[in-house]
Amino acid sequence: MENSDAIRLLIFITVLVACAVWEYQSPRKDRTRTRQLRWTNNLGLVGFNSILLAAIMPLLAIDAAYLAQQNNIGLFNQFDTISHSEFAQWMLIPLCVVLLDGAIYFQHLIFHRVPILWRLHRMHHSDRDIDVTTGARFHPIEIILSMIIKIALILLLGVPPLAVLLFEIILNASAMFNHSNGFLPLSVDRPLRKWIVTPDFHRVHHSIITKETHSNFGFFLSIWDQLFGTYRAQPEKGHHDVIIGIPQFSDPREQRLDKMLTQPFREPDS
Repeated sequence: MENSDAIRLLIFITVLVACAVWEYQSPRKDRTRTRQLRWTNNLGLVGFNSILLAAIMPLLAIDAAYLAQQNNIGLFNQFDTISHSEFAQWMLIPLCVVLLDGAIYFQHLIFHRVPILWRLHRMHHSDRDIDVTTGARFHPIEIILSMIIKIALILLLGVPPLAVLLFEIILNASAMFNHSNGFLPLSVDRPLRKWIVTPDFHRVHHSIITKETHSNFGFFLSIWDQLFGTYRAQPEKGHHDVIIGIPQFSDPREQRLDKMLTQPFREPDS
């Protein structure tokens, strides 16, 4: 656990490269913008967000988990049977990963439903193509709000540090995977999407058609959309012809880092 940051960075780079190679060799959909324009700015945003988060947040999710563990904070730290049983601790870890994933589903849904939060989140949707870098393209204010929500939930539940580490690795890896523009055969996609969010599953969510944009909110487990009635199987126009993005931000200049950062605070083309 001492090298958690290095572990997460290594896995991030590994998944990024693997998905990039996959979508380069076997693309699912034709691009509308150059990789140079989108990748430079999307990955630049990732670096900007990482620096900003480290600079202004007094503690991050993994720090909150250690704080809860050391001070018996949170629901799960109140049960001696959990605290003193190695078996119970190991059973608790997958439970917490599932609970955190469910929380991300509801957070995502709320960011679509509340207008002021949607203004932040729509920057993620304004990417005119969807590929591995889109999975990390979020406005810094949304990143900060998401971290605050995550910390609050970790402290409330008393989530173990190992569960937080695993969840953050899974969340980042699955976001890059399900945003990838790689082709997945139907024979693989069909059984896989019963459990986890696949690229074809999530591509529906990035359609410009409103009813499709506001569906398929899951990031890792697909059960949440199926349970709560937000699942839509396929895009109306098919995966090859589905139009990605936010129509009001279709200008190629909107893919620049400066434009992405100011999108929530202005009207299109201003």
